[in-house]
Amino acid sequence: MNSNSKNSASGDLISKKPNGKDDVSSAAPVKPSAASMKPSAAAMKISAAPTIPSVAPTIPSAASMKPIGQSGVSGDSSSTKRNGKAVVCSDVPSNNSERVVFFKDVTFGPQEDELRFRLIHFWEAKHAFSKILMGLEMLLVDAEGTVIQGFIPPSRMDTYLRHMKPGSTYRLTNFFGSKTKKVYRVADPDVTIAFSWKSVLSDLTDTSTWFPEDRFRFHGYEQFEAACDLKGDLYDFIGHIKLVNEQALNESFVLDEVEIASDRRILVHVQTHDGPVMKLYIWDKVATAFCEKFRSLGKPPSVIMVTTVNPKRLGGALSLSSLSSSRVFFDTDVHQTREYLAWLESNSEVANRVNAEIVTKAETATIGELLTYMKQEGAKVAWFECTATIDDVVRGSAWYYIACGGCKTKATKGPTTLMCRKCGKTEITGAAEYLSKLSVYDNNDHASFVLLGDAGFELTGKKASVLVESYYEANEGSGDDHVVPVPQVLIDTIGQKRTFVIKISKHNLEGKTQALTVTKVLPLEVPALGYDLAADVVASPTADEGVKRGADMIVSDDAKRAKSG
Repeated sequence: MNSNSKNSASGDLISKKPNGKDDVSSAAPVKPSAASMKPSAAAMKISAAPTIPSVAPTIPSAASMKPIGQSGVSGDSSSTKRNGKAVVCSDVPSNNSERVVFFKDVTFGPQEDELRFRLIHFWEAKHAFSKILMGLEMLLVDAEGTVIQGFIPPSRMDTYLRHMKPGSTYRLTNFFGSKTKKVYRVADPDVTIAFSWKSVLSDLTDTSTWFPEDRFRFHGYEQFEAACDLKGDLYDFIGHIKLVNEQALNESFVLDEVEIASDRRILVHVQTHDGPVMKLYIWDKVATAFCEKFRSLGKPPSVIMVTTVNPKRLGGALSLSSLSSSRVFFDTDVHQTREYLAWLESNSEVANRVNAEIVTKAETATIGELLTYMKQEGAKVAWFECTATIDDVVRGSAWYYIACGGCKTKATKGPTTLMCRKCGKTEITGAAEYLSKLSVYDNNDHASFVLLGDAGFELTGKKASVLVESYYEANEGSGDDHVVPVPQVLIDTIGQKRTFVIKISKHNLEGKTQALTVTKVLPLEVPALGYDLAADVVASPTADEGVKRGADMIVSDDAKRAKSG
């Protein structure tokens, strides 16, 4: 569903007559019957205007309640009135029995009152398991600043959707007050504005009425912790970014949108002020919106705000997950993010108290436990610490690959230069990065580990690019297509017992490969940290910036001399 659907203001809406001919309704209202011209005395009265806060103007008079030349859309374009006329009309006639009410006045059941509101946001509601479309849900705000949820049944979505645009103001008559669902509720009131078969929606051009642009309901760590896994109300979150897909942000950071599209999600480590670090999972269309906004900024953002997040416990740790109703805002998008960004810039020492490189810690597992986890139903991409002894280094194939010097993604060959699909550059400077296969064992099991990126430097103490260039300098007659043999510093690691951070990847879970990717090699002796992370860390490991997916898919003839673009 495209939330930026154009707002149709056409004066004539075409419907079908019972005989199959097109019926174009005129701007003139249908002449009412004699009975309908005699409303009761009570219905003719317009209720007294309630007191309104300073942000809202006085309720307009009966005269100003008449639609001002705007198209009105009624319940179902295929339905007919008793006199045979189509319900859809191009103008909304004034009805003196209608009174303007606020959301606080809405009760359960059918109502003929008039509502005036701003449409904040709308989204498709689908069944969690069957994915069947259940209707269109909306977030509405009135002139008093009250936010309420709206709903359009699937059979009437086509009628109204083309007339709806987030941020626009509308008037609605003949609606139904229904009971608000208790699961994943996005507004406080217990009543939902449901569009009925005779609802009439029209643009509001009365500029004397002021409506808030938006409304947010924020929660912090402790409140989300208390509401975890309850599937109750959905609240909004704001904080500063620690990691995106396990990588720390810097000026050269680029989102891997191909990987995001494949995984259907983005994982952001976030922190509010000096609170604990949490994992924020952004899914599907919201992940797509995240990428679009991220790309438009031109640089990585510092502050993120996501609306209507669901607190869940994953792997024993509190996590936040986006839903179809969620929206993403960055640094300067709205007042709330601008205010938080100002705090962040003036409190950098607090925000940086927990280093992004050590913000998370992996769960310890043996090789056998890793292999068992990969076979579990419902297993997800995860990181573990595994201590094993290096038995051998696989030779006879490339031990490195040529990567983009900026983002470290595998470079591709162009007609004359190297290119990077992630950065979108057609000319790049290539650099060698580790891609070495190790045979390892612990007390009970053997496995194959793929040493990737900076993990190779952590194991050997030597950069792959330095080793490759040194070889070519010592072997000047070697061509660009020559495969550099496994260096001695890598062979010298045979027999070492080391602790590796292992990523269980999507390829492992799908059974495409049994080789496990090493994203980090811990030092032989880990020095004691001067800062107690116990209160600030949520379990989930950090993968280094050099970690790339699909390492096992890189073939040997990619390991060539690095070329400058």
